[in-house]
Amino acid sequence: MARPVWSGALSLGLVTVPVELYPAVADHTIHFHQFERGTSDRIRNRRVNERTGDEVTQDEIVKGYDLGGGDHVLVEPDELDEIAPERSRRIDIEQFVELDEIDPWFFDKTYWLKPAKEDFAKAYGLLLQAMDRSEKAGVAKFVLRGKEYLAAVRAGEDVMVLNTLHFVADLRKPKDVMGKLPELPKPRPKELDMALALVDEMTAPWKPEDYRDEYSKRVEELIKAKEAGKEIAHEEEPEPSADVVDLFEALSRSVKNRKSGGKQPKKKAAKKPGPSESSGLSELSKADLEKLAREQGVKGRSKMTRAELEKALKAS
Repeated sequence: MARPVWSGALSLGLVTVPVELYPAVADHTIHFHQFERGTSDRIRNRRVNERTGDEVTQDEIVKGYDLGGGDHVLVEPDELDEIAPERSRRIDIEQFVELDEIDPWFFDKTYWLKPAKEDFAKAYGLLLQAMDRSEKAGVAKFVLRGKEYLAAVRAGEDVMVLNTLHFVADLRKPKDVMGKLPELPKPRPKELDMALALVDEMTAPWKPEDYRDEYSKRVEELIKAKEAGKEIAHEEEPEPSADVVDLFEALSRSVKNRKSGGKQPKKKAAKKPGPSESSGLSELSKADLEKLAREQGVKGRSKMTRAELEKALKAS
């Protein structure tokens, strides 16, 4: 079982509930060490003096704020410690807001909040049900690992959820990042209607289990193959089309394709696909097979193996 990253109390008015904070998200990124090519020698990162090339220990390092023009203000670590916020022992809910009023732009990390002891389950459950029925989130601030966070506390499934939020000062406007945006021409009514029709055709219930981290899976397969001494076949990226797209025609064909279950319309002289045509599925990645299965409405695709996806697509 994971250890809490923070412990303290959730406070709402005069009601205080001791709670523990647990991370709700795990990082499944595959991490690599660095080696010099052609050797088994590890590459290490070192802190060195850029003028002398000598390695410098951590206790000899101070921080410097760049003033520009090569000038810096040097700050000692203990000077920063003196002004750092004290470790917070409370999550004080300052107000409640409608959950859908918080733009997803503000959300950062997700944590679970649980009562610290069984003795506090009644007060915890009362607050949880109140948040659930009101469909509101409590806005609070607290300190974690020496940093102050803005947070939203809301009801999850039988547990409280705490989302850390970005402060407004952290958010960057599009024009500040990308400069001047291109002027967007007003779409023709029939193009907009067709785009809306395509959105309607592609609308389905949100099923997060249908989506997988395919890249990490391919990295794992690459590692296993290289460990076994096998050659890796790489798929070539298709050449980008240089054709000028008729937007309305492209949208119309997309809608028709969705309505037909992702199948291409049959031609009059069409013949039943032979073995060479159906075998083209074996050249697709599992991610492409899942995408094709989703377009053709294959049921139970999220739990199918690669072979089962091929079989289902051939039968559709």
